[in-house]
Amino acid sequence: MMKVGTLVGLILVVLGLLGVAYGGISYSQRREVARVGPLQVTAREERTIPISPIVGAVAILAGVALIIAVRRAR
Repeated sequence: MMKVGTLVGLILVVLGLLGVAYGGISYSQRREVARVGPLQVTAREERTIPISPIVGAVAILAGVALIIAVRRAR
Protein backbone atom coordinates (compact mmCIF):
# COMPACT_ATOMS: atom_id res chain seq x y z
CA MET A 1 0.00 0.00 0.00
CA MET A 2 1.27 3.45 -0.93
CA LYS A 3 1.90 5.91 1.88
CA VAL A 4 0.10 9.25 1.85
CA GLY A 5 3.37 11.17 1.53
CA THR A 6 4.34 9.22 -1.58
CA LEU A 7 0.92 9.80 -3.12
CA VAL A 8 1.08 13.55 -2.43
CA GLY A 9 4.60 13.62 -3.87
CA LEU A 10 3.44 11.91 -7.07
CA ILE A 11 0.52 14.34 -7.41
CA LEU A 12 2.90 17.29 -7.00
CA VAL A 13 5.24 15.89 -9.65
CA VAL A 14 2.41 15.31 -12.14
CA LEU A 15 0.88 18.76 -11.58
CA GLY A 16 4.33 20.34 -11.84
CA LEU A 17 5.02 18.55 -15.14
CA LEU A 18 1.64 19.67 -16.51
CA GLY A 19 2.35 23.22 -15.42
CA VAL A 20 5.77 23.30 -17.07
CA ALA A 21 4.63 21.56 -20.25
CA TYR A 22 1.37 23.41 -20.86
CA GLY A 23 1.72 26.62 -18.87
CA GLY A 24 -1.42 25.78 -16.95
CA ILE A 25 -4.25 23.35 -16.49
CA SER A 26 -7.27 23.70 -18.79
CA TYR A 27 -10.72 22.36 -18.17
CA SER A 28 -14.21 22.87 -19.57
CA GLN A 29 -17.31 23.66 -17.59
CA ARG A 30 -20.93 23.46 -18.69
CA ARG A 31 -23.21 26.21 -17.51
CA GLU A 32 -26.95 26.62 -17.86
CA VAL A 33 -27.63 29.85 -19.73
CA ALA A 34 -31.41 29.82 -19.95
CA ARG A 35 -34.33 27.58 -19.15
CA VAL A 36 -37.76 28.20 -20.62
CA GLY A 37 -40.23 25.46 -19.81
CA PRO A 38 -38.88 22.16 -21.11
CA LEU A 39 -36.17 23.90 -23.19
CA GLN A 40 -32.74 24.30 -21.73
CA VAL A 41 -29.77 26.19 -23.18
CA THR A 42 -26.29 25.38 -21.93
CA ALA A 43 -22.91 26.85 -22.75
CA ARG A 44 -19.52 25.19 -22.52
CA GLU A 45 -16.79 27.43 -21.15
CA GLU A 46 -13.09 26.69 -21.44
CA ARG A 47 -11.15 27.81 -18.40
CA THR A 48 -7.42 27.76 -17.72
CA ILE A 49 -5.65 27.88 -14.38
CA PRO A 50 -2.33 29.57 -15.24
CA ILE A 51 0.76 28.06 -13.64
CA SER A 52 4.12 29.75 -13.87
CA PRO A 53 6.99 27.51 -15.02
CA ILE A 54 8.80 28.43 -11.80
CA VAL A 55 5.87 27.20 -9.71
CA GLY A 56 5.78 24.01 -11.81
CA ALA A 57 9.49 23.41 -11.22
CA VAL A 58 9.09 24.02 -7.48
CA ALA A 59 6.19 21.54 -7.38
CA ILE A 60 8.31 18.92 -9.17
CA LEU A 61 11.22 19.41 -6.77
CA ALA A 62 8.93 19.36 -3.72
CA GLY A 63 7.25 16.18 -4.93
CA VAL A 64 10.55 14.41 -5.54
CA ALA A 65 11.87 15.55 -2.15
CA LEU A 66 8.73 14.29 -0.45
CA ILE A 67 8.95 10.89 -2.16
CA ILE A 68 12.63 10.56 -1.17
CA ALA A 69 11.88 11.59 2.44
CA VAL A 70 9.09 9.03 2.77
CA ARG A 71 11.27 6.25 1.33
CA ARG A 72 14.16 7.09 3.69
CA ALA A 73 11.84 7.14 6.72
CA ARG A 74 11.07 3.43 6.29
